[in-house]
Amino acid sequence: MQAITKQRITIDTMRWLFILLSLTLPISAWQLPQQSRQVVVGTAKSWNSSYVTVTLYERKDNQWKALTASVTGRLGKSGLAWGRGIHPYQSKPYLKREGDKRAPAGVFQIGGAYGVHKSIKKHRSLPYTQVTTRDLWVEDSSSPYYNRHLRLNHEPSTTWEKKAQMRQNDYPHSLKLYIGHNTATPKTKAKPNAGSAIFFHIWRNGGKSATAGCTTLPEAQLRLLISKIDPNKSPLYVLLPQAEYQKLKADWKLP
Repeated sequence: MQAITKQRITIDTMRWLFILLSLTLPISAWQLPQQSRQVVVGTAKSWNSSYVTVTLYERKDNQWKALTASVTGRLGKSGLAWGRGIHPYQSKPYLKREGDKRAPAGVFQIGGAYGVHKSIKKHRSLPYTQVTTRDLWVEDSSSPYYNRHLRLNHEPSTTWEKKAQMRQNDYPHSLKLYIGHNTATPKTKAKPNAGSAIFFHIWRNGGKSATAGCTTLPEAQLRLLISKIDPNKSPLYVLLPQAEYQKLKADWKLP
């Protein structure tokens, strides 16, 4: 197996620095990094809701302005649970676990895009990986490659390799944008059983189906979102229940 792609090194390094800072601050004292000038905001009605309202904002002259109209998407079947992002650590009322069917709540860096097409409409600085049959995303907590993208130097042959394939002839997964929950850093591995493979991707059954933890959107809105994400503006995803969002909005300097 080959190592993860180089395109994530910068993202992972930044995330490591954000984590070091967040661990030293109480939740009310923390705020969005000043260099983050794009924020995707997702709010759900409650911790147990699988529906989300998603809007992309951009900060200019210290003012947040919406770049996209708000759109309804889907979350994990069981709702939300605090994830491992750049926000201060939280565990109540729920902490994200592998297989809990909850979307990770908190603040997360947005990584690269992945898809089956040769190219997509995107910012020139946004990494894009055309997924082949040899591309894997590891959700096995016991693996040293847990929550990482791997590209094999051979066609998948074992049950383990085939299960981890990103290309599964499943259209909702034909285009993805990475959400940096529980991401491995240059100094740490992803925390086992804390949740993996969290993306924005195309919703299933016209929005009638919830997810296992990802955020899904109508295809047109997902493509629009990807086209506007600018890595030079340190984009983040803020996902919270509405009540939690309102409680933290002023302290965290949220849109």
